Order: sequence, then structure tokens, then C-alpha cells
Amino acid sequence: MSTPRVILLLSGSLRSGSSSETVLRTARAVAPPDVRTVLYGGLATLPHFNPDDDADPLPEPVAELRAAIDEADAVLVCTPEYAGTLPGSFKNLLDWTVGSTEICDKPTAWVNAAAPGRGQGAEATLRTVLRYTGADIVEPACVRIAVDEDTVDADGIITDPGARELLGLALGLLTVRAAEAEQE
Repeated sequence: MSTPRVILLLSGSLRSGSSSETVLRTARAVAPPDVRTVLYGGLATLPHFNPDDDADPLPEPVAELRAAIDEADAVLVCTPEYAGTLPGSFKNLLDWTVGSTEICDKPTAWVNAAAPGRGQGAEATLRTVLRYTGADIVEPACVRIAVDEDTVDADGIITDPGARELLGLALGLLTVRAAEAEQE
């Protein structure tokens, strides 16, 4: 039996019960057996980015973030949009990845869970920063899922079959790209 692919799930929201966390919990629920998802939970613990602190020894939360990215075969992001761009806390997380190589060439995608007609600013900023870090953006795995509260069960999992299918597709595409990257 082969080792499962590890997909790191990064939420850009600090809010408990956010749409971003709902999407990522659902991704965990629909992940195929050959995929192990890891939900990163340290966003609130990261210090403000300071280039002077981007040296050994790294602040412990930064070292943990980078280790989580390094250990993953791929990354799936779901972040809200705030004031037309990424929330500051999530941009801070991404800033900590710029001076390192863990995300470089790592298959990466995102789920836009914003209401229809919204979220493009966060998506554009995310694309810009991820390209700057050298992440391997898997465009077909970047999907939009509107989270309707009526389709979220008591465990915070989306029950809508279409949304679940899109998440499964995104995970599948990331898994395939991770396998291709391993062959290169």
C-alpha cells in the first residue's frame, strides 16, 4: 500500500466557525483514502513578520508553520476577503513563507468561498504572493464554492453534493500534481 499524500489545509480566517474553516473541514471529510489532510491551526500564534526575526533560531510558531508546509505534498488554502484583499493575519502567514523555500514548487490551490461577485481581491493578492514564493499554483484546482448556511450540518460540514464534488476535484488535482512533481 502506498503512503498517502499529505495536503496541508490553510485557513485565512481567525473567526471560529468561518466559511473558510467550514470549507476546509468539508475537504477533510471528502478526502479520498489516499489523501491525508492536515488542518493548520497556528494562524493566531504567528508573530508579526519582521525580516530581522527570519533567521535561526526562528520563532517557534514560524518553525512549526514551515515544518507543516515542508512535510506536506500539497497545500489547499481557503481565505476570506477583507477590505478587498487578504486578511492581515493571513498575509502575515504568507510573509513568513517568502524568505524560505518550503512552499517553492509545492502544488498549491485555493477555494474561494466568498459570496458570488466577491472575493476576487483576495484571490488576486493570493495569486501574486504565491507566485512570488514560487508555489506551483494548480489553476484547475482553484475553485469557487459559495457556502450556504442551510447546507452546513451540525458538525460544520457542507452537505451540498456539488460543493463536495468540487472539493474532491480540487484535492484530486493537487494529489495528481504532487505525484507528478515527485516524478520530476
